[in-house]
Amino acid sequence: MKRLTYWMMALLIAFGFGSASAADILLGPGDVLKVSVYGSPDLGLETRVSESGAITFPLIGEVALGGLSVSSAEKKIASMLESGGFVRKAQVNMIVTSIQSQQVSVLGQVFRPGRYPLEGKRSVVDMLAVAGGINGDGGDSLTLIRKRGGKASKEVIDLIQMVRSGDLERDVDLAANDIIYVERAPRFYIYGEVQRPGTFRLERSMTVVQALSTGGGLTPRGTERGMQIKRRDSQGVVQIINAKQDDLLQTDDVVYVKESLF
Repeated sequence: MKRLTYWMMALLIAFGFGSASAADILLGPGDVLKVSVYGSPDLGLETRVSESGAITFPLIGEVALGGLSVSSAEKKIASMLESGGFVRKAQVNMIVTSIQSQQVSVLGQVFRPGRYPLEGKRSVVDMLAVAGGINGDGGDSLTLIRKRGGKASKEVIDLIQMVRSGDLERDVDLAANDIIYVERAPRFYIYGEVQRPGTFRLERSMTVVQALSTGGGLTPRGTERGMQIKRRDSQGVVQIINAKQDDLLQTDDVVYVKESLF
């Protein structure tokens, strides 16, 4: 829980999670709009943007709104009402009640995985915060999948390094249909003569002696001599390594602590 609190505080303080103005939203297919015209209650309506990016508005008919901001869409409808001679000095107000066209998927080890609307300009860290942050099983890195110009790209972002360095270049702005995936944290296993055998989170640059401490230390019958690491190579074959205290562990290593002979 302390680690999780640090995560949320560090991310939010380092980068700031600001709210976006509704006027920054770019309209698209599936968005639900509530439109009203000051002094003309009969012109008010709630409608959905069609697949072609248009709505049908009283008196003026079809209005193409796809790709426009809310403020631009308000001005466009007002201009069409005025130019058609239907309303003088039209004052149009638009509220987006449901954003469907501009959404990002946040998946994996976050508290609230799902699809979230891009309400204006949002970065990777912004959307992690919207999804509740990384949960206790989450790793220190995430994968960002984006599609630009018909080509998909994948980028791994090291969040710990980004926070420590204060380098905002990797905290990129997102676009519709981007995918953020937070991997499960790497693990190691320890068994034999330790107080708490089991599976534990593998921290960065973790040594064998630190793993031993994580497992609660030796039992009265345990010994640090003759400890072994069982590790799979690139071919999936298990290698048995005689472990030294300062050896660095790797993902999915299995540490075996022997019983003392004396």
